[in-house]
Amino acid sequence: MTTLELYTKGASVWVPDPDAVWASAQLLQDYRPGDRQLLLQLADGDEVHYSVESPSDLPPLGNPDILEGENDLTALSFLHEPAVLHNLRVRFLDYSSIYTYCGIVLVAINPYEQLPIYGEEVIDAYSGQDMADMEPHVFSVAEEAYRTMTREEKNQSIIISGESGSGKTVSAKFTMRYFAVVGGAARQTSVEEKVLASNPIMESIGNAKTTRNDNSSRFGKYIEIGFGRKGDIIGAHMRTYLLEKSRVVFQASAERNYHIFYQLCASRQLPEMKPLHLDAPERFRYTNQGGETRIPGADDQADLERTRSALTVLGVPPDQQMELFRILSAVLHLGNVNIRASGRSSERSYIDADDPSLAMLVKPTTGQQALEARDALAKHIYGQLFTWTVQRLNSALRTQGGKAKSFIGVLDIYGFETFERNSFEQFCINYANEKLQQQFNRHVFQLEQEEYVREELAWNRIEFSDNQLCISLIEGQLGMFDLLDEECRMPKGSDDSWVRKLYAQHLGSSPHPHLRKPRMSNSAFIVLHFADTVQYECGGFLDKNRDTVFEELINILRASQSELVAELFQQQGNGPANGSVRSGRRAPREHRLTVGFQFRQSLQMLMDTLNSTTPHYVRCIKPNDLKEPFMFDPKRTVQQLRACGVLETIRISAAGYPSRWTYEEFFSRYRVLVGGPGAQRPDQALCRQALPLLIPDQDQYCFGKTKVFFRAGQVALLERLRADRLRGAAALIQSRVRGWLARIRYARILWAAATIQRYSRGTLARRLALTLRHTKAALVIQKSYRMAVVRQLFLTIRQATLTIQAFSRGALARRRHRQLVAQRAAVRLQAGARGWLARRGYRRLRAAVVFLQCCVRRRAARRQLLRLKSEARSVEKYRQLNRGMEVKLMQLQMRADQEAREGSALRETLNAEREAAAAEREALRAIILKLESQRPEKPPAGPVISEKEVEERRRAEEKAAQEVLRLKQELEILKKEKDDVCKEKEDLTARLCEQERTQEESVHQAVSQANAALQAQLDEEKTKYQGLLREFSRLEQRYDNLREMSLLTESARGHRRSDSAQSLEPLPPPPLSPVSSPFASAFPSPEEQRRVSVTSPCVERRAPETPMEQLMERLDVAKEPAVKMRGEDLAFAYDAVRVANRFLENQLRTQQVQWEEELEALRGQLGRAVAASSPDAQTQELLEAREKECERLRRELTELRPAASLRRLLSRALSSEASCPHQPKAAAVPGLLECRKKDESKLLKNLITDLRVDGSLSLPPGLAASVVFLCVRQADCSGEQTRARSLCSAAVAAMKAALKKHAGDVDMTALWLKNVWLLHDLLAQHSPKRTPDPDGRVPLTVDLSDCIRSLSDLCIQAYQQLLSITETRLQNIIVPALLESETIAGLSGSGGVKLGASRKRAGSEPRPPAGGGEAPPTMAAVLRELGALHAALSRQLLPPGLQEQAFRRTSHLICAGALNNLLLRKDVCSWSRGMQIRYNVSLLEEWLRSRGVQAGGAAAALEPLIQAVQLLQVGKKTEADAEAIVQTCTALSSQQIVKILTLYTPHSDLDERVTLNFIRSVQGLLRGRPDKHPPQLLMDLRRPFPVTFPDLPAPVPRAEELLIPDSLKLSFLRKA
Repeated sequence: MTTLELYTKGASVWVPDPDAVWASAQLLQDYRPGDRQLLLQLADGDEVHYSVESPSDLPPLGNPDILEGENDLTALSFLHEPAVLHNLRVRFLDYSSIYTYCGIVLVAINPYEQLPIYGEEVIDAYSGQDMADMEPHVFSVAEEAYRTMTREEKNQSIIISGESGSGKTVSAKFTMRYFAVVGGAARQTSVEEKVLASNPIMESIGNAKTTRNDNSSRFGKYIEIGFGRKGDIIGAHMRTYLLEKSRVVFQASAERNYHIFYQLCASRQLPEMKPLHLDAPERFRYTNQGGETRIPGADDQADLERTRSALTVLGVPPDQQMELFRILSAVLHLGNVNIRASGRSSERSYIDADDPSLAMLVKPTTGQQALEARDALAKHIYGQLFTWTVQRLNSALRTQGGKAKSFIGVLDIYGFETFERNSFEQFCINYANEKLQQQFNRHVFQLEQEEYVREELAWNRIEFSDNQLCISLIEGQLGMFDLLDEECRMPKGSDDSWVRKLYAQHLGSSPHPHLRKPRMSNSAFIVLHFADTVQYECGGFLDKNRDTVFEELINILRASQSELVAELFQQQGNGPANGSVRSGRRAPREHRLTVGFQFRQSLQMLMDTLNSTTPHYVRCIKPNDLKEPFMFDPKRTVQQLRACGVLETIRISAAGYPSRWTYEEFFSRYRVLVGGPGAQRPDQALCRQALPLLIPDQDQYCFGKTKVFFRAGQVALLERLRADRLRGAAALIQSRVRGWLARIRYARILWAAATIQRYSRGTLARRLALTLRHTKAALVIQKSYRMAVVRQLFLTIRQATLTIQAFSRGALARRRHRQLVAQRAAVRLQAGARGWLARRGYRRLRAAVVFLQCCVRRRAARRQLLRLKSEARSVEKYRQLNRGMEVKLMQLQMRADQEAREGSALRETLNAEREAAAAEREALRAIILKLESQRPEKPPAGPVISEKEVEERRRAEEKAAQEVLRLKQELEILKKEKDDVCKEKEDLTARLCEQERTQEESVHQAVSQANAALQAQLDEEKTKYQGLLREFSRLEQRYDNLREMSLLTESARGHRRSDSAQSLEPLPPPPLSPVSSPFASAFPSPEEQRRVSVTSPCVERRAPETPMEQLMERLDVAKEPAVKMRGEDLAFAYDAVRVANRFLENQLRTQQVQWEEELEALRGQLGRAVAASSPDAQTQELLEAREKECERLRRELTELRPAASLRRLLSRALSSEASCPHQPKAAAVPGLLECRKKDESKLLKNLITDLRVDGSLSLPPGLAASVVFLCVRQADCSGEQTRARSLCSAAVAAMKAALKKHAGDVDMTALWLKNVWLLHDLLAQHSPKRTPDPDGRVPLTVDLSDCIRSLSDLCIQAYQQLLSITETRLQNIIVPALLESETIAGLSGSGGVKLGASRKRAGSEPRPPAGGGEAPPTMAAVLRELGALHAALSRQLLPPGLQEQAFRRTSHLICAGALNNLLLRKDVCSWSRGMQIRYNVSLLEEWLRSRGVQAGGAAAALEPLIQAVQLLQVGKKTEADAEAIVQTCTALSSQQIVKILTLYTPHSDLDERVTLNFIRSVQGLLRGRPDKHPPQLLMDLRRPFPVTFPDLPAPVPRAEELLIPDSLKLSFLRKA
């Protein structure tokens, strides 16, 4: 099958289009050789006829849909211009991907929008990854260069080119930032900061606004970043090329001068800028020629501030910065010098005496010469200033600490330029691009041929476009530059004469193919460059090439009083100058080296440098001229693709074998085309046998050692054969399946028909029987119904009669009842009205009396308040109160004792009265009993009752009965009202309960939010503190390294032997840490604050040390005066005592008054009780009242106890302050270990420093900490506080050294974490500043707060070191294990491999597998590392809370690393790979559950990765699928969801790519979802997780309980 056979009905082709350059069309009929026309249907539905004269005129074929959006253009089946343009458009507009590979070239399209794809998490994701495995990115090119440099130890270069405004400078910035992070951020080098600081400076003095770009670089630069042996940045150097100095004095329309001039003018109102006498840029000739002085969206004043900050970073002092600005202002003022012609023939010129810019006479010369000299001087000054700035930058970036082993150069140079009027600058720029294009073409050709040689292919030489003829025309012998230099040496040379020589030399007898003469001009020439044809105007070529300046002006500037000006122009004697100046007698002298000659030399040096390095290419594309974000102009894009050589790369690749497959990949994809019994083994020989049968033309493919190579279009042929084979197999399978389904359907229909007949007959029979049954039932129902109707009529009549009788009788009874009720209501109303009138009069009288009393009392209170205020303002009052405080204190103490005695006496009196009252009550009870016994048993007989009295009594009883009946009725009414009120009460209670519940919920929610906010702030503070601690540890390590290097340097000069016993001396204390400063003891460490505030909120932060401190703390008086009182001044003590005296005096006086009032009340109650103690009820009430009074007295006595204790504390404080301070003696504590002072170094050496790894794991957890604590405790109990402090400090230093020694061992780090944490807790529990322990623990007498803080910091350092070891081991195996390992065998192998997905770019070697020839990592390796961490933590009995925190951080690292890699790779975004990843993650989840560490958030940290894998597996077609995705993927951000859908790549024909409409539907749903995720695409690998050590009091060790093995050699320790 040939390529012509692909032109069949339905095939996709590309036809030229005037607007879109190329348009897609579809063939409506097959093409047969000899046809003159093709019937095509365009995308809009129109049908057109495409003329074909020969097969070569056939339109280009379109690539298969599976290759749409391919990240490497050379992987396309058909390589041609429309395919490249379409692929770039799809990736840029549909996928928002601005980077695309084209072989070794990275095509970068400027999005004109800030994208979140340059953060540190993206750098981490690309670091260490293969270029072919990741999505195209400028970081991938930088990583390839860095990895090649470190592996091959060869210099690299990254060439970034493109048109003005295509994003070259931004790409260079991010490239240098990547190198700084991977090569210097871990060591905090300042080179990255300085290199980035150079960007604002170089943009200010080297960039300007042009018609195509608002920030166009008007110079080229090449930055060499030097790396050391370890791959770290140690220096940098910058070289610049061809500054456009003519822009200083002239700007075209709609253009600006360099930014720095407008920045100075915008900042003219600053105080330091006023001496420069600047004005608006419209007032200066050098800044107003272009007509536009402002750039929309730019702030010149803010840009100047950034420039000044960058100069400060580079070490330029402020005075020198002002001198620099003064020179630039002088250039502006120089342009405003008004030179006028004088004389008859204008042979002279002069300047007005009152010219504000320059008031002086100059040398007689013509006006034109004077203007040219002025402009030349301005350009020369600016050029010298630019050179000085670059030199200052290079001096700041100079390599420190030795010579760089290798370097990576970043070339940011101007692209090909063509304007309406092109001059000398455009000529030089395009010449430089010609040289770079030649180097690029040769390098691409060389790489292509090296690939063929490596695979041992039989190949023919590939022809490529070589622009050597154009380069020879420019730089060759008698070329354009030679003729220009020769004309410059002529005394009367001119631009026209140079052009005539150019015509005569190259357009004479044998015209040069790359040079033409315009038809309508004799002062221009046309050069046919590789990129385009450009017409140059020769006007100004000679002057710009000479760059002449008068020597007198230079001499004046050299003699300037400004040091910077003198420095600028003194440099000309040491090297080539920017202008043409040399010493001599004649005034206007020209330099021997022209600008063109210097530019050729520097360009040749650049090309030599690039040829000596391995180049990497970045081609920046400007998608549109309107600078609109994500707007694609096909015409402009194609023009730039042709100019920058991308299409040439495509042509070279298409001329050879662009499609390359390994034999395994070829067999996996096209196994269906290989028949026979041996088609199940992926053998190279089998591929060699099958391929000739598929492609008869052997010139269309070639077999290599490891790959099979295809020419352009052959992969599409194989795809068509594969599709035909699959289509035929599908038709065969469909026919068999349809027949089987038809037979099954017939059998089912036959069985259904028989079943329906059987059921129908049964239904008819059942219907007949049901009819007979209904007829019989109807007769029975009729009989029963008629009987029921007659009976119901009778019952209704009888019930009506009874009802009428009842209602009549009820009406009569109710009438009589209403009359009685009315009479009773009238009586009650009269009684109520009279009572209300009496009560109202009483209330009015009482209110008047109360009001009068209030007025009198208020008046008396005001008088008392005025008197008290006057006394309060009197100073003498305070002095009288303060006199004799000591005497008053003693008096108050005596009075308090007297009151206490009186209180006890009163209690005794009260008890006596109680006894007397009890006795009297018993006597009264006896009298009552006696009287009751004397009462007569039978009452006397009453008088005889008459009949009239009987009748009256009967009437009264009847009346009472009626009243009782009425009251009962009223009671029932009241009960109903009570029930209603109760119901209302219940309703109100329910409402109140609901409101209280709502309020409680709102309060609880507010408290929860406040707690969450406080917890977030606490975590942030802990994160900052731990970050500072990590930074301090790193700086300390650098300090130790530098110290070791200095010691090695000194030892290299001359060795000095030291005493062998020197190692046994106690270790020096650790270097001063940020938390162990002399002022640190005044502030608790963040760890102590965290433990107090989080784990033990009810415990006080710090217990008072002395009674005086307790007193001051209770009185809310600051402690600093009390602390200073001990040794400075007793006046502060007097103030404290005075405050305490005043407090005690007021409290005692108040208590005395209360006691007196209560005693009087008790005496009165007691008298009344004795007088009225006859009835038992009154006696009982009095007894209960007395009991209540006793309870109240007890409560008051309880409240008075703090006052008494305060009095005792005050007396104790005064006595302790009066006496001499003495050191408290510690109590004896059993179970300690005694270590002599001479054995302390041996103890630390055997127990900590020299502890071996093999023997340490068998030790009991925390043995070292327990031994050290017991020794420190024994020294403290012995009264040797100094030795205890030194031993503790030495132990902390030894543990820190042990941690550094075992920085790569998980088990040893966990061991020392346990010991450090245990020692910290033991010292903190026994600290003298801690609140007294209810368990009776005796505190230490020595203050070890500094050691406790150091141990707290060391705990965090050990924890971070432990996790850092695990993370380092996991870093390189996360992606291969989770994303690439085939845990489920054969799942992804059946689907085939995506076309071109595994093709490596030329010059990009694959990453060697870890461990040489070892197998790739699997999940077993990940679980093995996690198991090692868990075993180390469990072996040391570390608390579960700490283990959960550790695995939460580790799980986040695993999730972030895997998800970030997944978001940057298309080959893993498929359904089959999603199954593999989900299974791998389930293994990790199962491991976490089995170890019991999932509760701390470790399993929840894997949720983003789980949801990303689920997104790969769910359906992605309908609106319901979109809604399900949005509702399910809550842990993923909107950008991550869209990115995964965009990258989704089907790996089999059964799957389909996600459509753009579905992606847009998901985006619309995501906009309505509140996105709480950060805006960046990737997860933060460096997210800080602050550690929280649980506050679990450790049991106090005892010497008898410790098991110290003999291997530690600690026999010198004795039990105390």
